[in-house]
Amino acid sequence: MRSLGIFWIVEVYHRAGPAARGVGDYEIAGQSRFWYAWAQMPACSHLDQIRDVQPHTRGCEECLKTGDSWVHLRLCMTCGHVGCCDSSKNKHATKHFHHTKHPIVRSIEPGEDWGWCYVDELELDFS
Repeated sequence: MRSLGIFWIVEVYHRAGPAARGVGDYEIAGQSRFWYAWAQMPACSHLDQIRDVQPHTRGCEECLKTGDSWVHLRLCMTCGHVGCCDSSKNKHATKHFHHTKHPIVRSIEPGEDWGWCYVDELELDFS
């Protein structure tokens, strides 16, 4: 597992001019130039809190208890709690973070392999 964007590409556009021409500059239709620069992105500082967890339920734990519905599900990677996403009206995954301070969740939607660190506000790649 790795944090998305440990390195990422920054694309910068400027008006081209005589002083703008240099190594690594590219003109586009004589109007602008761009270059690529590697920039180091902050890494999640909570990866050590990820555990080998299994979902406690097949749906949002709190919504199942109250008979409510959800949009998408998130799995707490510290304890296995299943909560509904922030697009759901109850936002139980985020409420679980505020209550427990467990920082990392991952999507348990079919075909999705991303996660989120609430503390560092970083998307994570679980592929």
